[in-house]
Amino acid sequence: MPVLTRLIPSPVVVDIRAGALDDLAGILADQRISSSGRLAFAISGGSGQKLREKVAPALTGADWYEVCDGTIDSAVKLADDMKGNRYDAVVGLGGGKIIDVAKYAAARVGLPLVAVATNLAHDGLCSPISILDNDNGRGSYGVPSPIAMVIDLDVVREAPVRFVRSGIGDAISNISAIADWELSHRIKGENVDGLAAAMARTAGESVLRHPGGVGDDEFLTVLAEALVLSGIAMSISGDSRPSSGACHEISHAFDLLYPKRAASHGEQCGLGAAFAMHLRGAHEQAGLFAEVLRRHGLPVTPDEIGFSPDEFVRAVEYAPQTRPGRFTILEHLDLTHDQIRDAYADYAKTISS
Repeated sequence: MPVLTRLIPSPVVVDIRAGALDDLAGILADQRISSSGRLAFAISGGSGQKLREKVAPALTGADWYEVCDGTIDSAVKLADDMKGNRYDAVVGLGGGKIIDVAKYAAARVGLPLVAVATNLAHDGLCSPISILDNDNGRGSYGVPSPIAMVIDLDVVREAPVRFVRSGIGDAISNISAIADWELSHRIKGENVDGLAAAMARTAGESVLRHPGGVGDDEFLTVLAEALVLSGIAMSISGDSRPSSGACHEISHAFDLLYPKRAASHGEQCGLGAAFAMHLRGAHEQAGLFAEVLRRHGLPVTPDEIGFSPDEFVRAVEYAPQTRPGRFTILEHLDLTHDQIRDAYADYAKTISS
């Protein structure tokens, strides 16, 4: 008998609204995630401590663990510190680094992870991947996706606006990533998961087409939902393919070539996505990307994040080495240094006209 349906890995709770953090204890108890209140919270030493003061009175059975950085060593230490305690779940309360550390540690001790995001900087909040620094630079580690996702818009608004802008760039880049995935299907025969692609594309389009801005609750809700959907799309496909193509290869190249100068992940991905759309001949869509990125205060040329055109060309040339085996418009065109330079000059001219 054929299998007519499939189970979709997704959180049992997605709560995105102003004031959500005030109801955290009730949310976890009502959903049977932690009726006993025995929780291990991973927080940062700065903003995390302030949020602890806010939620701790309602979470008397919780233990609190301060995470110093986003390294694999910190994740292993957190897991070791939690061993032997009878927790119901691990709660990552903070930004991407804290949540990634908590994801890895929760997987290591066999506990579900509740992600309570304090900013909207990227789509890793709800993904089955932890990005952690290690001795070789930075690694991606497969982990279970969060069992619950809580985003308090009041907390998000208190974070620096650059985090929201970064999330915008990361969400919009989905559209370019899906175009790369479909290109790989046509040229290489790579399988495309239609549901994962639909989710990721819809998430990107919802942010690209929304008329609101970074200070608008309605827009922040759409952005938060888009980042969560992107994470679920990655869970469905089993890897980062729905949200990572040439755009992310270019961003990773910036990180590796210019580690002390790299901009935010989403800024680099947004710029990379606009350029990738130009490379595949979708000049009208590349122009729309640039228009929307500009409207939200994101860069559309490398000089806007402190890089020269030559440095950008070098990053694009190096980008395919960051994800061996992934096929995108960069691998397909296989441009020389001079061809990339000419393509960038044409891109810069096109988006400025």
